[in-house]
Amino acid sequence: MAKKWFESTVIKIKNESPTTKRFWLQVGGDEIVDFKAGQFVTLDLPISDKRTKRWRSYSIANAPDQSNILEFCIVLLEGGSGTTYLFEEVKIGTSIKFKKPAGGFYLPENIETDLVFICTGTGLAPFRSMLWDIYNNKIPHKNIHLIFGTRTEDGILYEKEIEDLLEKMPELKYSVALSRTKNLPEKKYELATGYVHPIYQKHFSEVRNDVNFWICGWSHMIDEAVAKLLKEMGYDKRQIHYELYG
Repeated sequence: MAKKWFESTVIKIKNESPTTKRFWLQVGGDEIVDFKAGQFVTLDLPISDKRTKRWRSYSIANAPDQSNILEFCIVLLEGGSGTTYLFEEVKIGTSIKFKKPAGGFYLPENIETDLVFICTGTGLAPFRSMLWDIYNNKIPHKNIHLIFGTRTEDGILYEKEIEDLLEKMPELKYSVALSRTKNLPEKKYELATGYVHPIYQKHFSEVRNDVNFWICGWSHMIDEAVAKLLKEMGYDKRQIHYELYG
């Protein structure tokens, strides 16, 4: 049986946006930390004397590759002790203990429907993991529409990488909603002002049985999206899967 906790070392840190950083953790030991694209891990951070108050969970942003390197894309939360520690104190070489990957937010083994990924901010992380897993392993799939929301252009995460995936994956469509931007720049993908909801409402206004929606973000965004999909648009709850931001 795999052990419950792993030791890791921070090997790389990169600024992804003004409020977001990427962290790479190299896992120590010989045991491979396996996970499914979309899962998360719980970090044990030295921010409290009480064990459960030290735990912070974050989605794994890279695809499974047996490398024992995990990537996380984390936003700085004002007043958040966990992210304050990560942003201000963690350096290359810092040791971090984490619990083995967990969570049920992952795609079925056989993808039989179109997929719509709806996310805001670092809620993009599990979908990045899924997309690279699909591409790297040539997993059979149908159409995929990634819909991402942020405030301004400098908050668009992994932009060049997703543009490259658009070239590699003809079945992939990408749409971005900027909630605090009126003058939209020219992009290689669909760009809109406002929030993510009008985008999927426009593209999926006619109820279909051959599509599944996957949502990751803050609870109020998820609540609104689920309500719109179920009550306003008429989709079945079995077509909707979601994960709280983390």
